[in-house]
Amino acid sequence: MPPLTALIKKDFPKLYLDSHAQHGDETVSIKRAGMLELFLFLKDDPRCKFDMMIDLTAVDYLPRSPRFEMVYHFKSSPLHHRLRVKIPLEESACQVDSIEPLWVAADWYERECWEMYGIDFQGHPNLKFLLRYEGFQGHPLRKDYDKLLMQPLVPMRPVAERHDYGEVFQYVQEPPPSVPEQEPS
Repeated sequence: MPPLTALIKKDFPKLYLDSHAQHGDETVSIKRAGMLELFLFLKDDPRCKFDMMIDLTAVDYLPRSPRFEMVYHFKSSPLHHRLRVKIPLEESACQVDSIEPLWVAADWYERECWEMYGIDFQGHPNLKFLLRYEGFQGHPLRKDYDKLLMQPLVPMRPVAERHDYGEVFQYVQEPPPSVPEQEPS
């Protein structure tokens, strides 16, 4: 068994579900309950030192049950190893704890996942639209999303300019430096 997987299975036996390794990267599937405790361990334990949350996303396996799976990718810069953590989610309990307090980079990834898949991130400080507009209906990356659905039209909002373009700038145009004429040779 790969070393990180063995460590997680030994220290978190109640969370551990399954694992595999491919091309030197380990993947561990865990239960949702207690995920923050495991992630804190992965970040702080000297045997792990996962200082980077590379990516997080969701996968919709409709019609399979559990329907969704959260997928987290971590990297340890000091120890040069990677880990993928998967958490299966039932459609009826489509929520996980936010890891934004542990890895600030998770902020936008969680917001995107919330918008596109409808997965709720408990404890996220700013769960608001990133890509969709207010009034957009549904979650476009779910497999049951109707691609022919006509979204409601919303009125154009005024755009606040960052600069005042009403000012007139006077540019001083200096004549080009004179170049002495050369005599033909």
